[in-house]
Amino acid sequence: MVVSIILFIIIFCVIVLSHEFGHFIVAKKNGIHVVEFFIGMGPTLFSFQKGDTKYSLKLLPIGGACMFEGEDGLEKEKGEMSERAFPNAPVWVRFATIFAGPFFNFLTAFVMAVIIVSICGITTPEVRAVNEGSPAQAAGIEEGDIITKINGRRIHLSDEVSVISQLNTKGETLTVVYKRDGQQHTAEIVPVYDEETQRYYMGISVGGYLKCNVLQTFQYAFYTMEYYVQSTFKALQMLFTGQLSKDDVSGPVGIVKMVDDVYDSVKPYGMSLVVLNMISIALLLSVNLGIMNLLPLPALDGGRLVFLLIEAIRGKPVPPEKEGIVHLAGMMVLMVLMVLVLFNDITKFF
Repeated sequence: MVVSIILFIIIFCVIVLSHEFGHFIVAKKNGIHVVEFFIGMGPTLFSFQKGDTKYSLKLLPIGGACMFEGEDGLEKEKGEMSERAFPNAPVWVRFATIFAGPFFNFLTAFVMAVIIVSICGITTPEVRAVNEGSPAQAAGIEEGDIITKINGRRIHLSDEVSVISQLNTKGETLTVVYKRDGQQHTAEIVPVYDEETQRYYMGISVGGYLKCNVLQTFQYAFYTMEYYVQSTFKALQMLFTGQLSKDDVSGPVGIVKMVDDVYDSVKPYGMSLVVLNMISIALLLSVNLGIMNLLPLPALDGGRLVFLLIEAIRGKPVPPEKEGIVHLAGMMVLMVLMVLVLFNDITKFF
């Protein structure tokens, strides 16, 4: 478990550092004064000053921040801000600075996907087997067919087929477009319910292998990241509609447990496989962090972007004290949710 905790901290530092660095680099390039750049929360373990910015490492691995001068806007009314303060920058510069955090998470995820695809290749949506008497066989699907679309959604990876099948909890008919000998065909598959596993099946196994060239590496790295993005949005949708429960949500403790499970399962096969699996987890978490921060909720980057869009449309900012109250309320709600998720993780795993 100690090794898993260390691995989690490394993963955490990478994805949080990339997020905050996005804010930091765009702010610096546009002349905004960054007061402090720190990773972690709570008491400061280590810090140093370089130029007019303080760099810090804090005790608790649960976040980080890039603090701008006058970020809350209240100093403006007191006349205490310099020309380089955040509120004095043009509205679209501030928008770009806030948006850069989630964007750098997606950029980091793409780089990780490039590493994984270049080393491992990808599994294609090629049909490897068709179960005897299955709905897929009845619909005319054969071994060697390559699935290109399901219900209008383009398919590039075998995992996409598996996830669509697993999430088809109502057994809805699937319109499958596939290629055979270069020709395109369409089949209507009505999944059957399996009592033992309590889910619907089409009755196929997919997973061809492709060792990518340079161009394909970047192409399929994008498809891989896109798959994680779509999966995250689908999970959020299922959470809000009640298809997922609180037990399907994990915080830091749950992520450490996931890292530990993966580490224990792959360590017998060598350190290189451990590293690749940790990069894959980091890819997923980086996409998750990027998407969560873009949600239009108070205290998150998405909430701040909403206020900046309102300012751009109105031609003047929302009064700082009113925006501050909204973000404070949002922060309090987020803190309560974090405590609840932490408690839920502890009750699940200990």
